[in-house]
Amino acid sequence: MLAVGLCGVTSSVAGENGGPMETAADALVVRPACLVATVVGSAVFVVALPAALISKSVKKTAETLVVKPANATFTRPLGDMDSLKD
Repeated sequence: MLAVGLCGVTSSVAGENGGPMETAADALVVRPACLVATVVGSAVFVVALPAALISKSVKKTAETLVVKPANATFTRPLGDMDSLKD
C-alpha cells in the first residue's frame, strides 16, 4: 500500500525541491543505495587500479567510482535529488 501511494507522490513532488516525501525517500532509500555504491565502487576501483595506472587515469577512475558516490552519500543535503543528476 505504501509503495502504491509513493508512486503517485513521486511524480508530483519531483518538480519541487526537497518536499517531505522526497526527503524521506532520500533518507530511507537513496542514501543507503549511495552507500552501497560507494562500497562497491571502492572495491571495483581497487581491482581496476592496475589498468588505471597503466592508462594514467587513476584520478578520473577514482572520481567516478569512489568520490562521486561518497559525495552523494555524505555531503549532499538531505532531499537534494537534483545534484544526483550531475
